[in-house]
Amino acid sequence: MKFLVSTFAQKLKFSAEILNMVSVEHLGIEYSSRPILDDITFLINPRDRIALVGKNGAGKTTLLRLLAGAETPSSGRISKMGDITIGYLPQVMMHVDGKTLREDVMSVVQCSDVQEFRSSGEEARFIAEMDRTIIGLGFERKDFDRPCSEFSGGWRMRIELAKILLQHPDLLLLDEPTNHLDIESIQWLEEFLKTNSSALVLVSHDRAFLDNVTTRTIEITLGRIYDYNVPYSQFKVLRQERHEQQVRAYQNQQKMIQETEEFIERFRYKATKAVQVQSRIKQLEKLERLEVDIEDNSRLSLRFPPAPRSGDFPIIVEDLRKDFGEHMVFQNANFTIRRGEKVAFVGKNGEGKTTLVRCIMGQLDYLGNLKIGHNVKIGYFAQNQAALLDGEMTVFETIDYVAVGDIRTKIRDILGAFMFGGEASDKKVKVLSGGERSRLAMIRLLLEPCNLLILDEPTNHLDMQSKDVLKAALKEFNGTVICVSHDRDFLDGLVDKVYEFGGGKVREHLGGIYDFLRSKRIGSLQELERKSDNANRESGIGSQKTEVTSAKLDYAAQKAAAAARRKKEKQIADIEAAIAKLEQEQHDLETLLSDVANQTTENFQRYEHIKREMEQRLYEWEILSEED
Repeated sequence: MKFLVSTFAQKLKFSAEILNMVSVEHLGIEYSSRPILDDITFLINPRDRIALVGKNGAGKTTLLRLLAGAETPSSGRISKMGDITIGYLPQVMMHVDGKTLREDVMSVVQCSDVQEFRSSGEEARFIAEMDRTIIGLGFERKDFDRPCSEFSGGWRMRIELAKILLQHPDLLLLDEPTNHLDIESIQWLEEFLKTNSSALVLVSHDRAFLDNVTTRTIEITLGRIYDYNVPYSQFKVLRQERHEQQVRAYQNQQKMIQETEEFIERFRYKATKAVQVQSRIKQLEKLERLEVDIEDNSRLSLRFPPAPRSGDFPIIVEDLRKDFGEHMVFQNANFTIRRGEKVAFVGKNGEGKTTLVRCIMGQLDYLGNLKIGHNVKIGYFAQNQAALLDGEMTVFETIDYVAVGDIRTKIRDILGAFMFGGEASDKKVKVLSGGERSRLAMIRLLLEPCNLLILDEPTNHLDMQSKDVLKAALKEFNGTVICVSHDRDFLDGLVDKVYEFGGGKVREHLGGIYDFLRSKRIGSLQELERKSDNANRESGIGSQKTEVTSAKLDYAAQKAAAAARRKKEKQIADIEAAIAKLEQEQHDLETLLSDVANQTTENFQRYEHIKREMEQRLYEWEILSEED
């Protein structure tokens, strides 16, 4: 995709010359004879900020792919006016290894443009902007010369997003861009998109992000679209009014159809009524049947079982420290969570949120004191919770197995609210996608009695309706909640205390998530400005003395980074060797325990010890593979 070096003013002039950037006319697409989109027509104009919403499976991602040219419609057409450029960020993408972070992002300047690019004096400006963008998306300067292959999938997505943003395309198509971003990076992306001149079509389940970035909402439902020239929150109000009107019209039509069919049946064989009967039959044949989204469960409520009473302090943490080898995750953590409190763990990825949760769960060793209070019964939703489900059970059986009391009569409704309505409830767990399994694990957790809920990124695979159901249930829950999340809208009104993870520390902030964000906003922006100043100096803007000093610093930083990389590679190799040894010991012990004569307490204790050691080593490997 050609890199555009045009200024902001030039882009505005270019956009103004295009009356309609994209025209979608009578668009249709179907898979296996099943229509996904049917006779869709709308326009995308310069500077449009469009939120594309609808239930999972409604066709949002399909429409983005059609707009990007990644799929061909079954009918209709998409016309792109002028020589517009498009930047498309899919949810899943292929990555090419072999470059450092800096080299990969710089690759957006195509070879054919390099000479013009450099001679025009844009190079230094681009490098400064590149640095600001990469840092804004959560990377640190020491990451710039790391191979892209060292980064996890979530960080690779950030690299692709940086490349797209730096091209300044006329139209941005973003499919769930916040899924792998922390709160600060989401705020940076919001500010970028609000001031950027590109038109935008955005798919996201982050309600706050949609409200802050978009001004127009297109809903896909039953293969059709409904276009509202308002942000998401206002759309919700108008959508509810429209839905109520549709339901009334649908009910009136159904009543008319029933009365007409009864008339036909009553007088079908009466000669004096033959003309009227034929007229009614033709009337029904010509009738355009109304459709309505009858699976609208927006009023569904769900309650957790009453929480057994725990002690006054379910969690007490004193001088807690956690290290992985020579890598210190956090230290001197001190806090107390009282019974009934709902708190959030927030911070950048890799700062220790999940690590502390695993310490609480007894899955990791640590230094210091961590006390679980009297009669605390923990319900835990981990990001890998889906792997613990029985693949041979159906969706319905999985929930029916744990449901007790009156809630068993509402299982079908609950499954419908979490997108397992109709035949989907009879699927076996083993055929579900990863996202579907995560949603099912969440439903199961909702029904199990506990008094301390620990949820690690619970909303990643939930649509807005499912998130609303979960949030309402958590607000009504009379137990204690710890929620690891970057979803501000989900946390808003739910938590009354925030624990911030960063720089090896855990800091307590009283108040809700937006109180915390307001307190951090100035500091975050100042930090970003300081980093931008550094970026300007290192990109050649400044005196010759500064350039020489920066070059020396860059060389020293590269040398230190190379040494750190070699050290990390050795640590990973040592851990992999330890894992291989443990796997062999586990296999040998399983063979031994298959004989009843060897099923002694000592052997079982040894087996449990190996399992815990394996978990520890695997987690250390995961941390080292994703972080410095």
